[in-house]
Amino acid sequence: MKEQKAILLLLLTSLIWGLAFVAQSVSSESVGPFTFNAIRMLIGALVLLPFALPYIRKHKNDRQYWKNAITGGILCGLCLGAASVTQQIGVATSGAGKGGFITSIYIVIVPFMAFFTGQKIRKAVWLSALIAIVGMYLLSIGEGFTIASGDVWLIICAILFALHIMVIDRTGKDTDGIVLSLLQFLTAGILCSIGMAAEKPELSELASAWLPILYAGALSCGMGYTLQVIGQRYVKPSRAVFVLSLESVWAAIGGAIILAERLNGRELIGCALVFAAVLIAEIEPQKSST
Repeated sequence: MKEQKAILLLLLTSLIWGLAFVAQSVSSESVGPFTFNAIRMLIGALVLLPFALPYIRKHKNDRQYWKNAITGGILCGLCLGAASVTQQIGVATSGAGKGGFITSIYIVIVPFMAFFTGQKIRKAVWLSALIAIVGMYLLSIGEGFTIASGDVWLIICAILFALHIMVIDRTGKDTDGIVLSLLQFLTAGILCSIGMAAEKPELSELASAWLPILYAGALSCGMGYTLQVIGQRYVKPSRAVFVLSLESVWAAIGGAIILAERLNGRELIGCALVFAAVLIAEIEPQKSST
């Protein structure tokens, strides 16, 4: 596959993920965060199953492989489930547009978490963190230095997604990506089902939210991940991150067009700064050719 076609696949992935924030916002009017994510994750696991079957057959008798895969899947599922529930709570209050941009700061948080594992923090990351703080201030802090509860949940969500990335990095090296994703979706779906039982959704509520739940499960979880895996095989990481980071922009566009969400001038500047911070955090240092 040529790089141009792979970039288009990644662009489609970012679009699917961005519009998932719209689906989350719409579904929050009918079902609770645990119900939404329980069904969504289980649908995602079901969609990924056909793609994972070749790897499952390949390693069916490899005990060490499955020990690593199950351990990683459970740990990743715990982080993913917690991050997704807090994100759903935040999007329900703050909207799809702000949700996309605030969530995206996990890319800035990851290098600081990696610092505690012995990795150095690059100068570009310090700059991105400063810009992100200013952007978050403009985006979330209101008069009287107050912050909306939804924005707080989204910040917690960003921290949890950063932790999720760190866990994947530590546990996913000995497991095929699709198998790990299948197991984490399955784990997150089962755990969220416990909260779903407490929410006691009615059939009428599920019926009214079936389309956004199906979109988030089949497209955002299942198809989105698969396209990402395929696309990143043919695109340099720095370019791939740039294209995938457009997720937050699509979330804002989708929120404006579909949900009629409106951000004021201050919030728009905040969004621009957060987006710039995300891109700066992913700038790869140029290696010397000598």
